[in-house]
Amino acid sequence: MALAQAHETRDRLGAAHPHLALPGAIEIVVIKTTGDRILDRTLAEAGGKGLFTKEIEDALLAGEIDLAVHSMKDVPTVLPAGLDITCLLPREDPRDAWFSRDGATLMELPAGAVVGTASLRRQAQVLARRPDLTVVPLRGNVQTRLRKLAEGEVDATLLAMAGLRRLNLDGHATAVLEADIMLPAVAQGAIGIETRVADAVTNGLLAPLNCAETALRVTAERGVLTALDGSCRTPIAALARVLADGSMDMEAMALSPDGRTIVTTSRRFAAAEALAAGLDAGAELKGRLPPGIFTVS
Repeated sequence: MALAQAHETRDRLGAAHPHLALPGAIEIVVIKTTGDRILDRTLAEAGGKGLFTKEIEDALLAGEIDLAVHSMKDVPTVLPAGLDITCLLPREDPRDAWFSRDGATLMELPAGAVVGTASLRRQAQVLARRPDLTVVPLRGNVQTRLRKLAEGEVDATLLAMAGLRRLNLDGHATAVLEADIMLPAVAQGAIGIETRVADAVTNGLLAPLNCAETALRVTAERGVLTALDGSCRTPIAALARVLADGSMDMEAMALSPDGRTIVTTSRRFAAAEALAAGLDAGAELKGRLPPGIFTVS
């Protein structure tokens, strides 16, 4: 997935700047992160979102690379000094896809069936609708998870539609889950490009690639995360949209990992208020949550 996103960024840079489309003009450097290496437990147990970015950001700060390509849903809300997300590519489908071995939907799975996911957000929303199911950690890339499903390790799993589309695997999904069934992760489907703030040359090359609509949506959703001090330890979901008249709306949700507690809110706001609306929504959720709900033992 990371390579597919890097290739998309390279191709967009080449389309915007013909000299960068020449062979060898852009080098793709593969950096294996801690998050990539830990496959035996959830990210919450391993330490949170920064596991997918730290090594890459270290290389960026050291000048070993000029830009870092991230799935924005994996990027912490606080970045190292001197770095910023300076470009957001057009967002892919933010919804989740449902896979089951026998074609059963979430509501059709038999009691006691096993759903595999490493996402606390997905776990919480599954258990909120089906507390009779068992949810177990399932890590690995898309192909690995689908193989484990086919081998019967789990009865069902969930994956991001955006990643499936980028790998041309979206046609294999049993169903696509609308936001009223499974509210997506903050910034799911968005690719962010992190650079050194002072690198005017790289930032100038990236400027034509930035999608203003995606930036507004991601800003609002990450505002929710910021207000909730969110990480992979906190089941938080949000989806912002830009409406036909240029205004925006957003649904946001925070849950307990077992799905028994759910707090939701919604907003409609002017695009210029995207960050403020996100922070306000997150503050509301935080104020309505019972204390200790996100504690991980």
